[in-house]
Amino acid sequence: MNIQGQAAIVTGGASGLGAQTARELAKRGAKVAVFDRNAEGAKAVAAEIGGIGIGCDITSSDSVIAALNAAREAHGPARILMNIAGIGTAKRLIGKDGTPMPLEDFRRVIEVNLIGTFNVIRLATAEIVKLDPLQDGERGVIVNTASVAAFDGQVGQEAYAASKGGVVSLTLPLARDLAQFGVRVVTIAPGLFLTPLMAELPLPVQESLAASIPFPKRLGKPEEFAHLAAAIVENLALNGEVIRLDGALRMAPR
Repeated sequence: MNIQGQAAIVTGGASGLGAQTARELAKRGAKVAVFDRNAEGAKAVAAEIGGIGIGCDITSSDSVIAALNAAREAHGPARILMNIAGIGTAKRLIGKDGTPMPLEDFRRVIEVNLIGTFNVIRLATAEIVKLDPLQDGERGVIVNTASVAAFDGQVGQEAYAASKGGVVSLTLPLARDLAQFGVRVVTIAPGLFLTPLMAELPLPVQESLAASIPFPKRLGKPEEFAHLAAAIVENLALNGEVIRLDGALRMAPR
C-alpha cells in the first residue's frame, strides 16, 4: 500500500515507539490520528506532525469507538492501523515474603496488551472491510506489537510474556480471517529499545543490556521500529508473519 494520502491510526502514539511511528507515517504522507491514554501527549505529537491527537483507553470499547469516530471525521476512514499501546511489568510469581503475585496484576497486563489490542482491531477492522479495495485488492493493513518476551520471557515476566505471546498467536488466524477482505496482519516483536522507560534506567544498566545484543551492540532505535512498521505497510507480500526486531538477541532467564 502506498502510504501517501492514507489515513492511519497509531495507538500508544504519545511517546516511544508509537510516537516515532506516527512521525514516520506522517513523513511518508499519511494523515495520522494519534491515540493514547495520555491525551495531552497524543495532542503534542499530533501537533508536531500535522495530525490529530485523541485520548483513548484501548480497553474500553466506548473510548475506542469515540476515538475512531473522531479520527474518521478528521481524516476519513483509516486503512492503516498501528497497535503499539501497551504496558510492562516485572513481578515474580512468588514474592520474597512468600505471597503469590496478585491476580489483578496479571489480569491488568492481559487486559491492556492482549484484550486491548484485540479490541482496537475488531472495531477498526469493522470499518476497514467496508472500504472499496485498492487497485491490488487490498483494503487495509494492521501492524501489532509483541515483544521478544513472547518467546524468551525472563524471570518475573509471566504476565508480560503471556500477553505478548497472545498477540503473536493472534497474528496468523487474524491474517487468515481477514484475507477474504484484502486486509493484512503483521506483528513486530521488538527486543531492547531505547524508549523513554528504558532511558530512565541508569546508564550502566543500559550499557549492560546493550552488551547482551549480538549485533548491532546497542539498544534499538525507535526510528528502526518505525521504518519496519512503514515498510510492512508498503510490502504487499508481508502477511501473517511475526518479525523479531532484536539484533539476534535471545533473552537469558534473568
